Amino acid sequence: MDRGRGRTIGNYNSIKSTVEFVPDAPPGQPAGCAIPVGGANALVAIGGDMQRIEFRAMGCQMAAMVDTCDAGVAKRLAQVPTWFEEWDRALSRFRPDSELSRLNRSQGGAVRVGQVLWQVLGQARAAARQSDGLVTPALLDHVEAAGYDQSFERLAPWMGPTEFATPPVRDWRAIELDSSAHTVRLPPAMRLDLGGIAKGWAADQAVARLSRYGPALVDAGGDIAISGPMEGGERWPVAVADPMAPERDIARLWLDREAVATSGRDYRCWPRDGKWQHHIIDPRTGRPAETDVLSATVIAPTATEAEMAAKVTLILGSAAGLAWIEAREQLAALLVLENGRVLRSRQMGDYEQDPSAGALYAV
Repeated sequence: MDRGRGRTIGNYNSIKSTVEFVPDAPPGQPAGCAIPVGGANALVAIGGDMQRIEFRAMGCQMAAMVDTCDAGVAKRLAQVPTWFEEWDRALSRFRPDSELSRLNRSQGGAVRVGQVLWQVLGQARAAARQSDGLVTPALLDHVEAAGYDQSFERLAPWMGPTEFATPPVRDWRAIELDSSAHTVRLPPAMRLDLGGIAKGWAADQAVARLSRYGPALVDAGGDIAISGPMEGGERWPVAVADPMAPERDIARLWLDREAVATSGRDYRCWPRDGKWQHHIIDPRTGRPAETDVLSATVIAPTATEAEMAAKVTLILGSAAGLAWIEAREQLAALLVLENGRVLRSRQMGDYEQDPSAGALYAV
């Protein structure tokens, strides 16, 4: 994760927008719909019984909603920011007191970790296996070398040389997990960044908890997880914004038990002495990926899988990336190239409505 590109309630990889509840909808729309306020990125239309909460966590705008008129659900939603704060205390690379930071300082020693970090490390290793190492947690040194050494909102323009030394890429398979002792051992020169995988995992966890109370959607910084159809049986509509003109939608997706995430090099980027860098590192070079893909939006069974697959697609580039998606029938993708061209995998047609087929949202 990364930024997310569409308009939801949130902030895409950062899905970057908040939503506002509108009780009186235009003709043809359900009463009570979500419309973006300010920014850009996945937009969700919601019916009149929808209950939701919006908040910031993990450096991103977050949102959670449950499609029910049960007044008791408001108390459950009020707990969601606490869940994310707990997860951030374990997983953040920007908090010196986090479990992850403690592990990164371990210098080859075995560190006993809690259940949250243990689970996310398992997801990160699974993502590395499924992506043949293209999505690996062992890249913190490389992200920092490119200039992303503090939370994005605090990032200052780099005034040093454009060329920077690239640390050697460490093999993620050298991470040792001892399930009996619940310990993790990193090679002395390795530090981890769980980034987008952590946000995808958090979205999946939160939507699973909320699904006990009704159909739920959670947007964790643009990684969007959905528990099932809305209360009336409808799919949830999510709009994907154009990275070149964020006020304009290039697709509308209809999802029920799927998740969606976008990786892009247009949002989390920064100038380094006249040259733009971004946060998506290609482990084959140890440097920000050089690719013709500006943003990649992927639908997958879980937000963690969508996050991983979107990053793989962007790193590989449009031709190899689409081929990788097409070889996996559980995935669908929409790519925006740096020349403005939009490419879709064959499976995307199962989820997409033509953007010209009438106005669903009050934008």
